[in-house]
Parts: sequence; C-alpha cells; structure tokens
Amino acid sequence: MSIRSFNPTVRTLMGPGPSDVSPRVLGALSRPTIGHLDPLFVQLMDEIKALLQYAFQTRNELTLPVSAPGSAGMEACFVNLVSPGDKVIVCQNGVFGGRMKENVERCGATAVMVQDDWGQPVSTEKVSAAFEEHPDASILAFVHAETSTGVRSDAAALCRRASERGALIIVDAVTSLAGIELLVDDWGADAVYSGTQKCLSCIPGISPVTFSERAVDRIKKRDHKVQSWFLDMQLVMGYWGGDSKRAYHHTAPVNDLYALHESLLMLQEEGLEESHRRHRKNHEALVAGLEAMGLAMAVAAEHRLPQLNSVLIPEGVDEAAVRSALLQEFDLEIGAGLGALAGKTWRIGLMGYASNERNVLGCLNALEAVLGRTGAPITTGAALTAAKQRFEAA
Repeated sequence: MSIRSFNPTVRTLMGPGPSDVSPRVLGALSRPTIGHLDPLFVQLMDEIKALLQYAFQTRNELTLPVSAPGSAGMEACFVNLVSPGDKVIVCQNGVFGGRMKENVERCGATAVMVQDDWGQPVSTEKVSAAFEEHPDASILAFVHAETSTGVRSDAAALCRRASERGALIIVDAVTSLAGIELLVDDWGADAVYSGTQKCLSCIPGISPVTFSERAVDRIKKRDHKVQSWFLDMQLVMGYWGGDSKRAYHHTAPVNDLYALHESLLMLQEEGLEESHRRHRKNHEALVAGLEAMGLAMAVAAEHRLPQLNSVLIPEGVDEAAVRSALLQEFDLEIGAGLGALAGKTWRIGLMGYASNERNVLGCLNALEAVLGRTGAPITTGAALTAAKQRFEAA
C-alpha cells in the first residue's frame, strides 16, 4: 500500500462540531514551535488565561485550557471536586447529562438523576425538589447547551437553586461558550468546562476550564489524591498558576495553543455581545428558510440554541442518505440525531466562523435540492427568499 500526504477535501462543517476553523487560526498553527517553558510561551499562557477569563466572564484565577478535548475538561471538573461517598444531583435532558452521571459514579459518588424529556430544558422545579429530597447533596451538575438536542437550559436559575442550598455547581458549556450568554461569575458557577471546536472555531483537542475560589478551596482540602494524575488541578496549578516560575507538569501542545490564542483574540476583537448577535441573526434566517421549505424545528423557539439547530426529519425520508448526498455532492456536513433522537432529527450547526450568511443560504439550497428529488413533502423555491428577507430585516 502506498501512503501519501493527507490532503482532505475542503468541507463546510455545519454539524454539531467540529466547526469550520478560521484561516487566521490555521495560520497560527504553522508558526515556529518553541519550548513549553520558554519565557515567550509563558507570556502566551498568561494571555490565553486573560482571554479565557473574558470568554467565560470570570475573574477566576484557576482558568486554563486542559491539553485534551472537552471530555477531559468534563473529567477534570468531576475528578477534582467529587469524592467517594458524595451525593451529586445530575440533570439529564440529552446525551451529555448521561456522561456526567458516568463521571460521578466512577468517582465513587452517588448520582441523583433529574430527568427531563429530550428536546426540553432542565426543569428548575425538579432540581428544587431533588434538593428537598436530598439535602445532603453537595454538587449540582447540568448541561447549559445540550449538543445532542439543541436545547438551552436556564443556567442562571439552576445556579440560583444550587447556591441557595450551598452546593457547588458544575456546568457543561462545551457548545455555549461564545455562542450564547455565559456569565460564570454573575451566575455563581463553580466549575465550567468547554471545548475549542464549537463556537470558538478553533481546532479540536483543547478544553477551556475555569474553577471558582470555592472550588479551589474544596480541591485543596481533599483528604486523598485525585484519581487522575494528569487532570489533578493541584498539580496543574503549578504550571498554569500566576507565579513567574512554572513547574513542569506536561509538555503543552504548543502550536495548538497558538491556535487557541488566535481564536480567543478574534473573539475579543468581535466582542462577546456581537458574537451572540451574529449567531442569533444567522439562526433566525436559517429557521425562516427551513420553515418556508416545510420543515419543522424539534425544539420550542424559547429554548433553541442559535448555534445548534435541531430539525425534524420528514416522514419517509432516509436521513442518512440525505446527509451522505449533502457531503458527497455539496461538501456540506450536517449532523445526525443522537440517542433518543437518532433517526428523528438532523442537527445543523452555525458555530463560530461557520455562522455566516453564505453558509445559511448554501445549506438551504443544498438541502432543498437533495430533499426535492427524494419526493419529500417540502415547498420548493421559498426557503432562500424567506432567509434573505430575515437577513434584510435584521
């Protein structure tokens, strides 16, 4: 077998992630590699920390990128804060709440599950009832933006419920960071993790995390070692801490962090509020086009994520064949449904650099072309007009 250099086809990534990466970010990757303890790199680390604090809207001192994907950021939060015998209230309204449960149980703790239907937000009333029934629960964990369903939960209200009980709060913000409002300090969230491959439009493989002073205090008071050496924040603090002298912990992915720095700089230049507005504008135009085509959204308007659009598949349509045709004929990737929504929904992402008018119109055009020849019950010729009218009105 002859193996050659890999040169992938240029795709438009409009699935649940990864999203399209900005040319600026790709360019940053190619800059000369320097040592992970080089003074210049230490300066870059400080800038990344400051930029992440802006993105998270926090002053948390322990704010850093974990050198691994979002799943590692999730584990970092749980293994550092959850101990054997703890009781953790875990909210599940999609796939990723289930992964939180797995983490709790692997830490030797008990997960008290608050279940909501897929496609619905987490119920604050059920969370309050769970705390009433389990007053010894010390942590609340929930997903802010559920990637598997396209649902936004009321993070501010959920954080208030937990704060009233004195519980720590772990938040999955993998899809929400930079796409919708995320106010870590104002909401009182204690441990928040995200990913770089969604609305930051960076390469996959890095997980921004932030820990409050309350969380750090709990970590420091642990009476036994964290079960993961690599993710032990007491060790990582020595490398990502604020002191001029950095203790070696691991060899950071130097060029990947160049890319993260560039993507965060782009976010700062655009501004968080403008980023949120752009995602919302493009989402509204996409929805207008989809509905004009005759397709229905899977999530009620007040709970939808602008960056992750869950669309009901018309009856009788081979959803996998449609996705394959979009990829092969239009180099366009959209996502399939997950879990309880597998085979029932498509997930269309408008994340970060991919959230733009060209992609909205291109996706509508391609989807109409493919669905039209399948005999699906859609209205042709209306989607682009509806989307353009929404853009003009924005």
